[in-house]
Amino acid sequence: MAHTLERVLISTPSRDAADNVAGRWIDLLDAQRTGDKTYDSIGATCTSLRVGCRDLDILWPVDGAGPVKDHLTTVGSGPFAAGIGVENLDRFRAHLSSIGVTPVDGGDHLFLSAEAIDIPGLRVIVTEKSHNAPVGKMKNLYEVTHLTPDGDRDADKIARLLDTPRDHFVPIASEQYGYRGHLTLFDPEKLDRIETITPSDLSKTMGRFFGRFGPSLYMCYGEAEDVGAIRARLRDRAPDHWTGTLEGTNPDGLFIHPKALGGVMLGVSRVTHAWTWSGYPDRRVPAL
Repeated sequence: MAHTLERVLISTPSRDAADNVAGRWIDLLDAQRTGDKTYDSIGATCTSLRVGCRDLDILWPVDGAGPVKDHLTTVGSGPFAAGIGVENLDRFRAHLSSIGVTPVDGGDHLFLSAEAIDIPGLRVIVTEKSHNAPVGKMKNLYEVTHLTPDGDRDADKIARLLDTPRDHFVPIASEQYGYRGHLTLFDPEKLDRIETITPSDLSKTMGRFFGRFGPSLYMCYGEAEDVGAIRARLRDRAPDHWTGTLEGTNPDGLFIHPKALGGVMLGVSRVTHAWTWSGYPDRRVPAL
């Protein structure tokens, strides 16, 4: 089955907080509001944004209990779940049944808790794929980063869960950021994936986060045609809350810090540049 990273879901404590976060994504990345909806399966309502051709669902709990409320209590505002797009939701329900996984069925979506899929720190919302034209300064969102004590085990679990060939996955390691694990490419022709990794240096930023919160979602990544335009916007409106190259008109990438985006770290790579570390460096097209 070829899937997409259809959306990223993040938690906030209230409607006012969600509106504040939405305003930041709109201000910095020209994201567009697409409306509100309720996820009864997780006891939350959200306001949705279009970020490139993908969606960002900014959740807040509707009562005093549920997975979103639990996430806010244990981790706080930030990445809550990966949203996976499938061709046919009924067929995917049947697949889950065949491997003994029971989702919370929301009708037009399925919620898979970390306990249901036996992958600590990973929650998944499954919907049917959409086909949206990109809007704003981003082209897409293609990755969520999952921190785990055992990236090898969880990569195997993700392959089984998503009925994706394990040999599509690309090993990854970084001395700079202190981790090793796998890019679980859903389709070897596309960047869409969950990065499931184990921090190896607990003195670095990722390692400290892992030491404090344990298995969890850490950040997300997307592509942009013009990273330089995003950099210029950040220098003007959030000068202290991003990291990247200052020189050049179109750098290959940057990071937008959680303070700028309401608890979410977003990596931005120039279109095709992420293939450099994603198993197919020949697919990278040099910047003009």
